[in-house]
Amino acid sequence: MDMMGTIYLVDDDASARRGLRRLLLAAGYEVNAYALPDELLKSPISDKDACLILDARMPGLSGDALQAELAANGIKLPVIFVTADDDQQTRMKALALKAAGLFRKPVDGSALLDAVAWALEMQRQDNDTLKSVVRGGAK
Repeated sequence: MDMMGTIYLVDDDASARRGLRRLLLAAGYEVNAYALPDELLKSPISDKDACLILDARMPGLSGDALQAELAANGIKLPVIFVTADDDQQTRMKALALKAAGLFRKPVDGSALLDAVAWALEMQRQDNDTLKSVVRGGAK
């Protein structure tokens, strides 16, 4: 089966991580799952047809801090946050970071898959636009 895209999943909750990984694999995505943000930061990351699913609150780096760290290293991927704590502060951070989604655990699998598909499509469109601009400027 052709993979539909790569998902980088970071969640310190082992049960949630396993469940999300199974859901995404069954939908045809390649999934790289990590328990801690540092594990992701030490791994090779592709920004082609990829997105992040991050637990909003984890030991060490929070999901938003991890996204900022990746961006500082030139890795800009769409992000979807999952959280056990659906509070105003978490929602405001997700909005400020232009997250492709924010889901409360336990996650609605169908809605999450829709958000992943949308995030990957927006990334592809942005990449196609950038390629078009670069080609147009090279004339």
